[in-house]
Amino acid sequence: MTEKANVNSKALDSLPTRIAASLAERIIRGALKPGDRVRQDEVASDFNASHVPVREAFRQLESRGLLVSRVRKGVYVSPLDQASLVEITRMRAALEVLALRYAIPNLSNEDIALAEKLSKQADSSKDMSTWEDANRRFHLCLYRPCEMPRVLHGIETLHEARLRYMYATATIIDWNPTSQDEHREIIAAVKARDIARACSLLEKHIVEAGDVLLAASGALSA
Repeated sequence: MTEKANVNSKALDSLPTRIAASLAERIIRGALKPGDRVRQDEVASDFNASHVPVREAFRQLESRGLLVSRVRKGVYVSPLDQASLVEITRMRAALEVLALRYAIPNLSNEDIALAEKLSKQADSSKDMSTWEDANRRFHLCLYRPCEMPRVLHGIETLHEARLRYMYATATIIDWNPTSQDEHREIIAAVKARDIARACSLLEKHIVEAGDVLLAASGALSA
């Protein structure tokens, strides 16, 4: 690893999170590739830290599915496989539909206006990173009023996991296909407080996007 982090005198308990955030960014964007070994000594040196916060950062990343620990062999970047992508898509469809169903009665006009704004931002994005940020914020602003923090945390973790596949397949698929048309349909159903239609549209949106990634990941490994 070549990136050297500047660690100041902030409290030690914030350091594992900062280390985890830096490593997560490298894993998601593909600088650290599936199967790469992540060495504790190197990470500790990069951050001018002891092994204690590094081990905690590794635990955080394992819980997010980004690292995997192998007994007596070390810690490695988790693989990108089609079975995991199918699981991510199914879990997203279940959790995000659940969140939207309970969020709609609590959504304010301001929440809906923000969703419309974020959809337009995504539509005008010039690169995948900007588009995905607006896309993720669009989804989360519709779900946040569900008042189920555990569900929301799970959704954010799944979005992160999905983003690895987006970066890995970015050269062979269109990262901005018909999402905004589908977003507008979802918003229209939300405005009408048509919970059944909004949830049906969202499930279809998630499953079809997952199918596109699945096909692309298959082509990538062929």
